Amino acid sequence: MALSFARPQSGAGDAPLSDMNTTPLIDVMLVLLIMFIITIPIQTHSVGVDLPAQASELPIRMDPVKNKVTIDAGGVIRWNGAAIDRMTLRQYLAASLRLPVEPELQFQPDAAARYVTVDEVLADIKRSGVTNLGFVGNERYRDF
Repeated sequence: MALSFARPQSGAGDAPLSDMNTTPLIDVMLVLLIMFIITIPIQTHSVGVDLPAQASELPIRMDPVKNKVTIDAGGVIRWNGAAIDRMTLRQYLAASLRLPVEPELQFQPDAAARYVTVDEVLADIKRSGVTNLGFVGNERYRDF
């Protein structure tokens, strides 16, 4: 804070004038007031969104003998030909394990598929507890 000492102009005596500079304090208070004014309406604003209800049971295309999981070059995961995401894959794997006899799971990644995607899908299969797993398409590498 700055103090200023000056002699009075009107001849009121020899006492120095000392005033505190309140301009920085007022500036800080105005900035805080503007910040509160801007942020309060954002906190109280809400938008109602009607989300569709999730189906209670997924329509699973499951074969009781064998199911095929493929990954194409674009990284799309397919269960018996239908494109799915990883969460749905986990649900399908859990549903296949609930069957009386565990069906064979055939896994066929494309040669151009990203390794990260293939690794994530294999990790999901391992975590699900599938024991009857076969790799399809490895016979083309038999002669190498």
